[in-house]
Amino acid sequence: MASSKKIKFGALVHGVGGSVSSWRHPEAITDASVNFEFYKRQTLKAEEGKFDLVFIADGLYINEKSIPHFLNRFEPITILSALAAVTSRIGLVGTLSTSYSEPFTVSRQFASLDHISGGRAGWNVVTSPLEGSALNFSKSEHPSHPQRYRIAEEYLQVSRGLWDSWEDDAFVRDKESGVFFDPEKLHTLNHKGEFFSVKGPLNIARSKQGQPVIFQAGSSEDGKNLAAKEADAVFTGQDNLEEAKAFYKDVKERAVRFGRSPEDILILPGIGPIVGRTEEEAERKYQELAGLVTIENALNYLGRFFEHHDFSQYPLDEPFPDLGDFGSNSFRSGTDKIKQKAKEQNLTLHQVALQAATPRTGFIGTPEQVADKIQTWHEEGAADGFIIHSELPSGLSDFVDLVVPILQERGLYRLDYEADTLRGNLEVPIPENRYAKQKVNS
Repeated sequence: MASSKKIKFGALVHGVGGSVSSWRHPEAITDASVNFEFYKRQTLKAEEGKFDLVFIADGLYINEKSIPHFLNRFEPITILSALAAVTSRIGLVGTLSTSYSEPFTVSRQFASLDHISGGRAGWNVVTSPLEGSALNFSKSEHPSHPQRYRIAEEYLQVSRGLWDSWEDDAFVRDKESGVFFDPEKLHTLNHKGEFFSVKGPLNIARSKQGQPVIFQAGSSEDGKNLAAKEADAVFTGQDNLEEAKAFYKDVKERAVRFGRSPEDILILPGIGPIVGRTEEEAERKYQELAGLVTIENALNYLGRFFEHHDFSQYPLDEPFPDLGDFGSNSFRSGTDKIKQKAKEQNLTLHQVALQAATPRTGFIGTPEQVADKIQTWHEEGAADGFIIHSELPSGLSDFVDLVVPILQERGLYRLDYEADTLRGNLEVPIPENRYAKQKVNS
């Protein structure tokens, strides 16, 4: 089931990094998470490498044990709108929660970003795993895991309906006749569902790519079903080739069961390549990062996945504690994987914490070795492309300068952009306006 399309790449721009200690690297810019020039340089570097998109993650709850990047960072729509003005081809994808926002506002925001960027917007639909998020939105409790996904599915139905408020040629703008728009091509949604009541219409037209590209990042059963039914692309994470192939096959088959083509949905694992001109240099870079982490920070990092659980209360060198179902209402797929691995390998808490905080990427080595592994994953049906992230300040530049040319030489990756929209470059279909489609079929 391997894709015949060329490899797709996205760059996760994560400020001071997604780990507890990468900000301590000697070359790190310590205010990177709120430094526009940093985001601009990273995005332009990704565009130089002909990446399909930059990806801005987000979260809605912090405490004193949160990852440094999470404590002080840009809101995605804001930074992506700014980046739209300094780029021309690269897609702009941001995370926004369906559990703690309203469909009309969010649909309008992403439609606006889509127009500002000329059709390059994408929305990473998340359900917000941390229970503390409810405390910031006047909610008495965090919705259960299944309920969050029911909310998300209805939310997307509302958003897609709002994005179709105007047919593509609705705005006539004829000065001579005085006709600004064709009333027959304006449509009111009138949605009334389990969670939302939204009349519409949306006060902004469809963009040149029809609708923003939908990304989804959950890997639980509910997450995979939502992705298979609604998403254009899935941001996921697997530890090895066999796991990645199984996930790829699973989601593609689910998409078919929902009446879609396997080609309609892209699977994009997140990877953190560490590239050195020699194997020894790559290994040194990894060890330099790993050496920045203290066990206290590692325990705090691990705790975040389990609702900021305090792991310091357990003995470090005894087996990982039995937590039962704890964590199942937050990062369900991630916490299940942590508990399963700890049990199967009889790992201590100390080992689990360090592995979580300083994961050893499988994509470490010389440029040729990293390119080989990317090619293998793509050709063996494990990935349609990859979301590249790096804890090293030079990580993205190393990848663009050293790995991308090898993949281009092998004919696996584009030499230039094929289109000026995100959908065009990702090769995912433009959704036809539902009302125009009804007229054609009537």
